[in-house]
Amino acid sequence: MTKDDLRERIWTRLEDEGVARFPFPPHGRIPNFAGAKEAAERLAGLPGWNKANVIKANPDSPQLPVRRRALREGKVVYMAQPRLRDEKPFMKLDPAEIEDTDAAATVSKMDDYAEPVAPDEMASVDFVVSGSVAVTDDGARVGKGEGYSDLEYAVLHEMGLVDEQTTIASTVHEMQVVEDDIRLEPYDVPMDVLVTPDREIRTKTPFSRPSGIDWEELPVAKIEEIPLLGRLQP
Repeated sequence: MTKDDLRERIWTRLEDEGVARFPFPPHGRIPNFAGAKEAAERLAGLPGWNKANVIKANPDSPQLPVRRRALREGKVVYMAQPRLRDEKPFMKLDPAEIEDTDAAATVSKMDDYAEPVAPDEMASVDFVVSGSVAVTDDGARVGKGEGYSDLEYAVLHEMGLVDEQTTIASTVHEMQVVEDDIRLEPYDVPMDVLVTPDREIRTKTPFSRPSGIDWEELPVAKIEEIPLLGRLQP
């Protein structure tokens, strides 16, 4: 089964079995799911989360409860702009400067509260939350297929803002935890912890993390369309 086949299977199953939540359809995105808030609460019980002061989180709907929880707990949250489109492609949400943290955590209101920053203006990230379409209990992850989540991690690693000790987690529905054999590429980022509404899975992943940007694997067109890559390219 290819990654595309797996995505279609998960999206369709979440929709057909009534697990998917707004926005609809779940296809083509990191799918929102019933129990996302409960998964976020379970994530917030992890020791690594409690020790973290700075979180990097994806901007998708199922992780909205995660972002809100982080801000309420006084954690700084970074989110990447879609497609890393601007010179300062990360959005910094500092709860010390925000009155309405619930609104600030939403994508629609993020620009009203967040400060755009470049990686060299960011603090080190203690905990990364990635959205997923499918995951395995040994840490393999399939996203929606555009590769930006992995690229964001590679950029942060290149800049020394994350390393092999940084916890990487994903909140998912139980239906998204699969037994398929997912082939990971060298630039794919494996998960350390998976959290569903009902349980947490310590993956003890055997897969290695990328140690930075793999320039040979990046299409020239992507380098040209992302200003940050143009500046970082050796």
